[in-house]
Amino acid sequence: MSPGTGAALRMLAATVDAKAVAEIGTGTGVSGIHLLHGMRPDGVLTTVDSEPERQQFARQAFRAAGFASNRARFIPGHALDVLPRLADSGYDLVFCDGDRAECLDYLAESLRLLRPGGLVCFEGVFSDGRTVDSGPQPAEVVRLRELLRGVRESQDLVPSLLPVGDGLLCAVKR
Repeated sequence: MSPGTGAALRMLAATVDAKAVAEIGTGTGVSGIHLLHGMRPDGVLTTVDSEPERQQFARQAFRAAGFASNRARFIPGHALDVLPRLADSGYDLVFCDGDRAECLDYLAESLRLLRPGGLVCFEGVFSDGRTVDSGPQPAEVVRLRELLRGVRESQDLVPSLLPVGDGLLCAVKR
């Protein structure tokens, strides 16, 4: 994650006064640290990843960054198996940085998870410039194009594409 993307996430979490954030793709914890810095002091980050080793690394990174253990809830598993168990309208922000082939499914789950006025964000939507390249593209890029089109055309969302890092697609749920 680029420093600009991290700064944008921190600012967006603060803008929605986030108390509950869901993250798809824990990774090494970099995005989670940025989100936690922007969240309310009593906020909780729920982070989902299919690799428990990554989550253990992120748990250590959060601790090293000064966050109490009760500020993050780590759920191992495939996102599309875990997300349906999370509360409807229970989240202020959903950050998606998981399997790009599943981005449309993440969007559908995010709309269910978000409260009205909540924010969904997708990292890496430029796909190194391939989403705007007119040549034949891999399935991952085709799915990202479908995501961009779906968010843009949705009556339930107010979208913006931020040119930070490799593209940060954000949308507020009406």
